[in-house]
Amino acid sequence: MSIWSNNNDPTSPFHIEGAEREGDFVVTCDHATNRVPEAFGPLGLPGEDMARHIAWDVGALGVARALGELLGSPVVSSNFSRLVIDPNRGEDDPTLVMKLYDGTIIPGNRQAETQARLDACYRPYDAALASAFEYRPEAALISIHSFTPQLRGRAPRPWEIGILFADDDRLSLALIEALREEGDLMIGVNEPYVGHLAGDAVDRHALRTGRQNTLIEVRNDLIATPEGQRKWAQFLAPKIQQALTSAS
Repeated sequence: MSIWSNNNDPTSPFHIEGAEREGDFVVTCDHATNRVPEAFGPLGLPGEDMARHIAWDVGALGVARALGELLGSPVVSSNFSRLVIDPNRGEDDPTLVMKLYDGTIIPGNRQAETQARLDACYRPYDAALASAFEYRPEAALISIHSFTPQLRGRAPRPWEIGILFADDDRLSLALIEALREEGDLMIGVNEPYVGHLAGDAVDRHALRTGRQNTLIEVRNDLIATPEGQRKWAQFLAPKIQQALTSAS
């Protein structure tokens, strides 16, 4: 279980928390941090841009960690910025290393050494996800993300939460039904994004193996603080467990 022993290494491309937990899920956070490994930086962006959603999913890691605790399940998170390389893309996806994102040019990606970034960041994180499911073969995948309330030059996004899915919609549809019990919650169904990209993390670790899965997007202004992250995790945890019971 050596792959599980990296949690205290700040330079590791992934972290695993709660490896000993035996709950029904593996919780993942693909865009957990805005860290740029020294070998691939600087990216040439000011601090305010690195703090934006273009560099990471603001608040998502706090939600994922709290959900892992509440669901008694392990959490696997990345430890590099999505601007270095995006682990929620296939290796042949043209947006794997972004050169322009939400109106911002990323200077350090003009001549990116994609192979080196794959080897140092993307593939170790991908292997950690695979390892988690080797130890939890019956676990469902819960992928936690966040989205910005408004892209530059675009209309505001009204949803508070989005549930994304591809062909295997069992867990997602059950979760949507559980969330709709709240009545006044603004839920995006495959919004603000489509629920599937060929070769993405859900595809690699759930769709290809028939594993139940759902991708949850929470609007990032709602989870910008530890209090907001904990609140949303406490709200979501029983809904996710209810959805799995229903879907199964």
